[in-house]
Amino acid sequence: MQPMRKAQAVATLGSSTLSLPAWLRAALAANDRLKLYLSLLQAAAAHADHPERAALDLAREMAAAGVQDDWLHDLPASATRAGDSVCIPELARLLQRLAEDLAVMARPVLAAPPAAGTDLPQRVKDWADRLQARSQAAQSPGGERLSATEMAELAHGDRHRGGSLHLLVMDLHKALNQVSAGLSSETVAGAHAWGLEPADRPRVEAFMRGLQRTAPLKFDHPGLDTAATHDGQRLLLQNDIGTNDAHVLVIQIEGLAIELTYSDLHRSRFGFFQNGLSELGAQWSVVEPHVSPGLNHGEAYFVGTARFEPADEAALLTTLEGIGERIVFLIDWNRARKRLLPFVDKDGAISVLHEAAHRHAGHMAWLKAGGEQLIYGAMQSLGEGAFRIGDRLDDVLGATVARGFLVEVLVLASAALRAGQPVAAIADQTRLLLARQMQRRMDAFDLLAEHAAYCHALAQSVRDGLAHGVQGSRHAADDLAARAKAWERRADHLVMQARDRAERLPRWRPVVRLLEQADDVADALEEAAHLLSLIADDHAQGWHADVRQVLHDLAATVLSATQVHIKAVEVARNLGAASEDGPGGDAGSTFPPPATLVTGGVDSDAFVAATWNVVRAERRCDELLRSARRTLLHRVQQPAALMLANDLAQALEGASDHLLSAAYALRDLAFDRVGAVA
Repeated sequence: MQPMRKAQAVATLGSSTLSLPAWLRAALAANDRLKLYLSLLQAAAAHADHPERAALDLAREMAAAGVQDDWLHDLPASATRAGDSVCIPELARLLQRLAEDLAVMARPVLAAPPAAGTDLPQRVKDWADRLQARSQAAQSPGGERLSATEMAELAHGDRHRGGSLHLLVMDLHKALNQVSAGLSSETVAGAHAWGLEPADRPRVEAFMRGLQRTAPLKFDHPGLDTAATHDGQRLLLQNDIGTNDAHVLVIQIEGLAIELTYSDLHRSRFGFFQNGLSELGAQWSVVEPHVSPGLNHGEAYFVGTARFEPADEAALLTTLEGIGERIVFLIDWNRARKRLLPFVDKDGAISVLHEAAHRHAGHMAWLKAGGEQLIYGAMQSLGEGAFRIGDRLDDVLGATVARGFLVEVLVLASAALRAGQPVAAIADQTRLLLARQMQRRMDAFDLLAEHAAYCHALAQSVRDGLAHGVQGSRHAADDLAARAKAWERRADHLVMQARDRAERLPRWRPVVRLLEQADDVADALEEAAHLLSLIADDHAQGWHADVRQVLHDLAATVLSATQVHIKAVEVARNLGAASEDGPGGDAGSTFPPPATLVTGGVDSDAFVAATWNVVRAERRCDELLRSARRTLLHRVQQPAALMLANDLAQALEGASDHLLSAAYALRDLAFDRVGAVA
């Protein structure tokens, strides 16, 4: 209570104006203690409800508030449940502390010229009387019990339920900010300041430099008022952030150490700020009071303390600047998070906001430009079939692409509004951005190329297995079969994606037919890998050099055909691609507009050559299958071994047949794409 005695000494000079700076410093310290005491009460109630759990340790928060009493530290663990009440042995002393610090906090507000229409004086008097009376009652036998109603009246934060001590403390805090703004003897880089020492000024300027760097990102939203003063050996900085009563941070700087106390009603926003400051080296201790009906409208009230220990003055200034520039991203953060949830999941929304802050764009511009309506408008602009009712962006685009798109929308909205562009221009840019994302995501040739890559991987694994004698190692053959099954399932998934898109967009139906033909290739090659695992189970009798050679040649020819198929898909992708947009300039279309197939052109020649190479590979596989059968009949005598080896050869040749069917389907698709008749 030393700050209060100092304030009383100043008051003896006969001027409340001279006493106000000291009273304000004492009031700010009392505010920290009052919040701590209310947190202790909530922690006590939580322990009483769950005595099997360790009581919440608030040692760091007590130290930050300048409270050293052992009995307060032990108070939560001493609480027990007694029916509807919580029994707190030291309740009388705690209520007395609340009454004393309420008086300390209220004094500068009551001494300042009264604001018109304020009821703070009466509310302070009412609560001071109640606390004193309840403290006296708590000293009588059985009086140390606090009912659920009394607990709620102390700690709830819902203004619709009437006044509480918690709400009064928040209102006094806001009034203190107004008093300090009027009291400040100077302005340092935009901060209301008084009583500063020479060494404080560069520190205040560093904090304000960071704050002002990003402050324009809040646009016309109120908040970010900063007050600075010196108390004993400490520089105190306080920022109001936004308009929320409980959303405040206080920074104490003593020597090279920075202690930051932050309060928030939202756990997720608290975590967001924690992560942001952890990048600056913050070491956090967080208070997490128990959440229960009747307390703070069912929501937890979080207070956390972060400590920074920079190595020197230059590092301290850099840290203060970094803290300052991150504060603006807390304003309306929870509103932005909720408005992102129709498009991505909770983690995705936080990730988007984190990246937008990292890129110094923020979310306020997006909210001002319409928020979720920008995204809905862009989705509707792509036409029927692109999105169905209830679709989320991450379901259609995938989580990573959807998050990236939303970040880009927030960035472009920030840049556009700061440049004075109209909201209509932002909506147009958002539509174009989504159209490009859909174009890239829904390009049929992306799926075709990915599926062709899986077919190639399957063919190569079988060819390599035969080259290295996998039929002689059960472990290696089983491993090959397992990998082949995983690739085949991934290829199946691509076919399912295409079918889903064909339900939305009829132009995807030819793509589905092509992928179904190509998927027969993957099935045949996976079957070949499976047969190798069966053969390795002691069914490789008669596999002499000529048997291994003819089967290897068959597998190598199929592998060559899959390589040609990959090339054909890539050539077809660019065949006649005169525009990145779809038919008639529709950026959401799958295919470019019709173009003329130039006979003798490089792309068309390469495509035709690739197609005929698949035909030749299929004919070569027919010949090799016949040769393999002759060799097998001559060399392999054991019935099971002969059957499995023949099935292997048949599966490989079947893969070449399906590749030929896929080549013809790709030819039809490519010719249709350029407007030629197949």
